Amino acid sequence: MDHEVRITLRLPADLHEWLVSQAKSARRSLNSEIVYRLERERVAVEADSESP
Repeated sequence: MDHEVRITLRLPADLHEWLVSQAKSARRSLNSEIVYRLERERVAVEADSESP
């Protein structure tokens, strides 16, 4: 069962603006954009750890 957790996140203003822009370009909410990018990074890290 998936659970969601709410957090408060502080970002530098320029990073926030960039993420908002990226989210709009991808037609995602800011939250969805952050989750998408974190999940992509997690997959990449897990793949790197499995590489010889």
